[in-house]
Amino acid sequence: MTTLQRKSVNPIAHLTAADVEAIGRELDAIRDEVIASRGARDAAYIRKVISVQRRLELGSRAVLLFSLFPPAWLAGTAGLAIAKILENMEIGHNVMHGQWDWMQDPKIHSTRWEWDNASPASQWKHSHNELHHTYTNVVGRDNDLGYGIMRVDESQKWHPLYLAQPLWNFVNACFFEYGIAAYDLELGRNLATRKRRRAPAFRAAVKEVRRKIGKQVLKDYIVHPLLSGPSFLHTIAANFTANLIRNLWTHSVIMCGHFPKGVETFERTSIEGETRGEWYLRQMLGSANISGGRLMHIMTGNLSHQIEHHLFPDLPSNRYAEVAPKVRDLFERYGLSYTSGPLPKQVASAWAKVFRLALPNRDDSATAPLAAPEPRGLATRWQRTPV
Repeated sequence: MTTLQRKSVNPIAHLTAADVEAIGRELDAIRDEVIASRGARDAAYIRKVISVQRRLELGSRAVLLFSLFPPAWLAGTAGLAIAKILENMEIGHNVMHGQWDWMQDPKIHSTRWEWDNASPASQWKHSHNELHHTYTNVVGRDNDLGYGIMRVDESQKWHPLYLAQPLWNFVNACFFEYGIAAYDLELGRNLATRKRRRAPAFRAAVKEVRRKIGKQVLKDYIVHPLLSGPSFLHTIAANFTANLIRNLWTHSVIMCGHFPKGVETFERTSIEGETRGEWYLRQMLGSANISGGRLMHIMTGNLSHQIEHHLFPDLPSNRYAEVAPKVRDLFERYGLSYTSGPLPKQVASAWAKVFRLALPNRDDSATAPLAAPEPRGLATRWQRTPV
């Protein structure tokens, strides 16, 4: 049962239960086709990306040995920022999704990969792979939707504290890797009671995060700056700037995937009795793409194809561009809106929503239930104010 937040316009009222399951079968066929065709071309792609990323990082850190000189600082910082983005987005995120496990290469396997990020891989895989991708855009279940610190839907009760959500969303963007580490720890929930604070599992998780952060700080702010000798402070500044750029970029890409205009949110009941076709439909309606060229797709970890990623999270990321036209054709044939746009437009749309939801609803009746008919097989409730 796919239950959307209450809205005045039902985007799936025209679909029958048979239509939804037919969509599911078509998407299964697309996935099966890619699974059957994975091979040397895909393996060569990820190995090349990893090789380029490592050479770029090593080269940039070598240049930063001379970061006392402005040209070296600029070149090294830019190169290191790009290397960190590649490692987090196109490599780390996708390797830890298990997209390359079929290669049986222990060096590129989801069970062994540890990324350049404050959050330990094991904790991220639980919060992201198991929770976010299960409860995609379900208000109150998917903490990626607002990271548990923002109001993300008009039906959520407004509180004056939300007036500051644009500020803390910006702060979260600047220090995103630490925000994700806190999010993976579920700090809000686990610090709420003494029992949870003292739970052995939580205490062990906190220690793991501390160790990971310690390693990151040691690498970026002690070891490499010390190797720079007289460029010590300049290298610290360069590493901080590279991390800041990576954090802002990653936050923007992820915001564009689930927060712009046109993306739907769902009620907590949305997974009750959910069929395979309805799960696919929720991913389709709860995701948005970023349009652009090949470089854009690589630098976003192919999360510019967020719709395709949420439909097929374990397919090799380099194949999303290949299946996107088939997915878009499916949207069009079934009268569904394929939400996509250039990066500036999607970022602006996401931030506009952050600001709008920081304020109380313009009309209190916006969240009042509507007497809407059952849309032929899918139980759906709507909200007067568009999301």
